[in-house]
Amino acid sequence: METINSEIFTLMYGSIVRQLITDLEDIGEVNKQLDTMGYNIGVRLIDEFLAKSRTAACTDFRDSAEKVAKVGFRMFLNTTANVTNWNPENTECSLVLEDNPLTDFVELPEGCSKLKYCNVLCGVIRGALEMVNLQVECDFVKDTLRGDELNEIRLKLVSEGTEAYPFKDDD
Repeated sequence: METINSEIFTLMYGSIVRQLITDLEDIGEVNKQLDTMGYNIGVRLIDEFLAKSRTAACTDFRDSAEKVAKVGFRMFLNTTANVTNWNPENTECSLVLEDNPLTDFVELPEGCSKLKYCNVLCGVIRGALEMVNLQVECDFVKDTLRGDELNEIRLKLVSEGTEAYPFKDDD
């Protein structure tokens, strides 16, 4: 798979976030825009993931979360995440990132304490899982940029769709 230098990618992403802050002037709107951008990326990225990962179909939400954490993060960010903090119903979990390459060289400026700098990742996860019939809510709950000891993304399964063939056979 083609790769680019991670430092270039990190700096490009930082430039995008900085420009959004300048253009939108509202951190809440910046967070929404990053999520929307990520969602659009995830909708398209799932095809590449399915084509190149050679993984079997997921059996449930738990299996999907594991594949996102272990395979998806490895493929696209060259890092992995641990899936932890499952609720008893297996409908909520946390993805704890061992390393977040998007935050290399980053310090949040004053007045940006509510910025969810890596919110694009939540959008990517949400968009990709929606394309495989899993509606999820996704949110950064801990972020090392805001002084937390780790990066944690919380996933909550909203609904599971069933696979359906969209066309009618007229044979």
